[in-house]
Amino acid sequence: MTELKKIVAKNISELRKGAGMTQLELAERLNYSDKAVSKWESGASIPDVGVLLEISRLFGVTVDHLLSEDHTAAEKLPHKSTGYSRSHVVITLLSVALVWLIATVSFVVLNLSGINVGTWLLFIYSVPLSSVVLIIFNSIWGRRRHNYLYISILMWSLLCAVYLSLLAYNYWLIFVIGIPGQTIICLWAGMKKTK
Repeated sequence: MTELKKIVAKNISELRKGAGMTQLELAERLNYSDKAVSKWESGASIPDVGVLLEISRLFGVTVDHLLSEDHTAAEKLPHKSTGYSRSHVVITLLSVALVWLIATVSFVVLNLSGINVGTWLLFIYSVPLSSVVLIIFNSIWGRRRHNYLYISILMWSLLCAVYLSLLAYNYWLIFVIGIPGQTIICLWAGMKKTK
C-alpha cells in the first residue's frame, strides 16, 4: 500500500506541475483543501476512487495512469478539458458580449430619443467594463496569472476613456498616471506566491 501511495503521489504531482497548477488551484478544482492535495502528493494519504476519477478526467488520463509507474502514450485520453473549460470560456464571452449589448442598446435608444451628443462614449467605456468582467471570471475559474494583463487593459482603457470624455480640455497628462500604475502591476506580477 505504501508503494501505491508513492506512485499516486508522484503521478498527481507530475500532472499538476505539467498543467502549471498550484496545489491550491488543484484543490479548488476538486473542491478539496490544499492540505489534502499536499497529503496526496507527499504520499501521506491517497484520494478515494471518486477523486481519482475526477483527477484523471481533469488531466485527460486514465485512472490506470494515476495508479501505475509505467506510462505509455496509449494511456493518454483525448484531453477532456474542452467540456469544462469551454463552458467557462463561453460563459465569460457571453458576459462580455452582454456588456457590449447593453452599450449598443443604450446607444440606439439614446439616439432614437434625440440624445446623440457623446453617446459614442458608451462604446469607449465598454472596454474597461469588459476588462472588469474578464478579471472577475478569470479570478473565479481561470488562470489568475492572466489577471495582470486584464488589469493593465483596465487601467489604460479607463485612462483613455476619461481622456476622451474630457477631450475638449486636452488633459493628455492623464496618461502619465498609467506609468507608475503599470510599474506597480509589473512588479506585482513578478512577485512569487509563497505558502
